[in-house]
Amino acid sequence: MKNRPIFQKLFASYLVFILLMMSITTFLSVNTLKNFHREQTLIDLRDQAMLIAEQIRLPFAAGEERLLRGMITTLGEKTGSRITLILANGQVLADSTENGQSLDNHADRPEFLEALAGRIGQAVRYSYSLHTSMLYVALPIGPESAPTGVVRTAKPIQSFNAALSMAYPGIIFSSLAVALAAALISFLVSRRISRPLERIKKAAEIFATGHLRKKIHIAGPAEVVALADSLNKMAARLQDRIDTVIRQRNEQEAVLSSMVEGVVAVDKEERILRLNQAGQVLLSVSDDNPQGKPIQEVVRKADMLRFIRHTLSSPEPVEGEVLIQDGTREIFFQMHGMPLKNAAGEPFGALVVLNDVSRIRRLENVRRDFVANVSHELRTPITAIKGFVETLLEGALDQPEEGRRFLRIVAKQAERLNAIIEDLLRLSRIEEDEETVSIQLEKRRLSEVLNAALVSCSALARDESVHIELQCPPELTAAVNPPLLEQAVTNLIDNAIKYSPKNGRVLVRAEENQQEVLIIVQDWGTGIAAEHLPRIFERFYRVDKARSRKLGGTGLGLAIVKHIAQIHGGTVDVVSVPGKGSTFSVRLPNPHQ
Repeated sequence: MKNRPIFQKLFASYLVFILLMMSITTFLSVNTLKNFHREQTLIDLRDQAMLIAEQIRLPFAAGEERLLRGMITTLGEKTGSRITLILANGQVLADSTENGQSLDNHADRPEFLEALAGRIGQAVRYSYSLHTSMLYVALPIGPESAPTGVVRTAKPIQSFNAALSMAYPGIIFSSLAVALAAALISFLVSRRISRPLERIKKAAEIFATGHLRKKIHIAGPAEVVALADSLNKMAARLQDRIDTVIRQRNEQEAVLSSMVEGVVAVDKEERILRLNQAGQVLLSVSDDNPQGKPIQEVVRKADMLRFIRHTLSSPEPVEGEVLIQDGTREIFFQMHGMPLKNAAGEPFGALVVLNDVSRIRRLENVRRDFVANVSHELRTPITAIKGFVETLLEGALDQPEEGRRFLRIVAKQAERLNAIIEDLLRLSRIEEDEETVSIQLEKRRLSEVLNAALVSCSALARDESVHIELQCPPELTAAVNPPLLEQAVTNLIDNAIKYSPKNGRVLVRAEENQQEVLIIVQDWGTGIAAEHLPRIFERFYRVDKARSRKLGGTGLGLAIVKHIAQIHGGTVDVVSVPGKGSTFSVRLPNPHQ
């Protein structure tokens, strides 16, 4: 539909508004008058009920029913109201317009129930006896705590509706006269406003198309010409600012989106001004539109919030490192904060750049622990070899028995040193293959791999008097690399044998469920204390260092098991109770799912 001229819009708007206001005013006036008349009627009925209750109080107390009926009829004729006298049980004793005995029991009437409760009962409802809507007022008779009856007065609603209908024409005609006068005034005002606005409207339409650089020339009164010049200047400045804002926004978006560091900008009230995508990921923010929200609602990390507040209160740039505990995982953030200032140099917020250095910290800790552990593990056999060689050189070679004993010790320590180096090389090859080479997995029967591992450990089991039991369904298969999986199971069985008592038992069991294939190695030996379980698969970590070295362990066996499990896309875990044994479980994906 074609748009109407601005004059028509203004005049129509004023006219609709006037008619609406007058309609509302008329409605409210009529409604107020109606409510006022109704309230007056209620007051009259209440006053009548109070006077009637006082007049019939003694006859009612004496039980003079005939006298009461006559009084009710007489009072009803004088007042022009319907008067009903009701006993406490709801029975109508007397009524001014009807035979009381022919009326229904009034025990369920709302005004009657209100009066029995010691209050003034009021109700508007339809009377089936008079076939018209009535306005009722009821008052209790007798003690307030236990009324013995109720006197009720009523008038038909039609009685005061008829009175109101006489006032409606005057109200309506007055409203129409005011509406016509207001419409005439609005017509004149609309014409006076519309003429200059038509010119402004055309100029605004040109700017709305985006042609802000186009000049607008309007002839007419000085005010209109001045307005046109102002619009031209405004358009030119607006275009320049829009170009600058778009250019800066594009540059900022490109920079912030390409950053791997998180960027958080907040104002003085700690409301988010900007949060880039990397910041949302690092801070685990699920809200897609966090701008304008308090930082406390979006980021629920106390140390991070404290750093932001410190940045807001500091006039100089600040740096720090924040440790965030995310469940069982520790996240280290390197934080750089600086105040944000406006063109006048006044601070209005703060900018915080955060970088996740958790991997670097973990690598540093792993490297430090690895160097310390390797140094310690190698130092022990090297020190022993050096000490016994020096002893031999100092004269022990002249004592054949002592010399041979010392040489046996040197050979044993050399074997231990060789075992550590072999395990380090094996672990290094596994990690290298895991990162650079795709390990080939083939579907094989697990019983073949487990039997091979049992054969490898049979000599040690025989020497230690430990019985190994295998429980594996012949048809159970999994996608594995047989040599690597055999190495992992061998390491687990080897540990179980070493930590089992004489004549002990080691159970190797394989089973499957809907999600995974489990290889379980269980012993009933010394067990592992709970505080050691989280670190049991770390390189060179030992629960009992003295006993581990005595048994010939290098401290790398379980680390090798963990990496082999990861190569197969699985995991390894342990459940152990000191004095009752340990259960190691290698969990592999089920190839049938």
